[in-house]
Amino acid sequence: MLSLLIRNLVFTVVVPGLGGAYVPAWLLTRDGGPAGHGATPVAWEAVPVIAAGAALYLWCAWNFATVGRGTPGLWDAPRRVVAHGPYRWVRNPIYLAALLVVLGEAALFGSLRLLAYAGVLAACFHLFVTGYEEPALRRRFGPAYLAYRHAVPRWIPRRPHPAGRGSSLPADPPYEGGGTTGAGKSRV
Repeated sequence: MLSLLIRNLVFTVVVPGLGGAYVPAWLLTRDGGPAGHGATPVAWEAVPVIAAGAALYLWCAWNFATVGRGTPGLWDAPRRVVAHGPYRWVRNPIYLAALLVVLGEAALFGSLRLLAYAGVLAACFHLFVTGYEEPALRRRFGPAYLAYRHAVPRWIPRRPHPAGRGSSLPADPPYEGGGTTGAGKSRV
């Protein structure tokens, strides 16, 4: 379990840390001004949006570790489809968490540059999910992923249907699957 914790910590520092902290900081200060130039908060009410994005990411990573026994990284993906927690509401909550963080930062600093960066991220996330991730999950998990995909929306969260009320997902799925980067190599 310690190894899994360390792997998730390393992934979190490298990938979300890069996209949600290092790149935004660089975009805010890249014009060569003094440290903090262009990085003065103007809308503190955006902090809860950033906190919500960070909390959602941590909840997703926790589910990947405890349910899927992996990380969000393609190289160390969960062994099963993870249809628990936020993954019962939406298939790609980690990407939504990243967008919440960056959009919150754009609002916090009143930065059009960060707003444009969030738009580029959203387009890249969509292209990656539809072009690589979903086909890979379909190949890897077959009917279990297809049932999950049918029952849970890709981008717009929706309250899960209770078992037996229009849901093709049982209350406690026999598979665990999906969403963000359950697409790595199979270790089942």
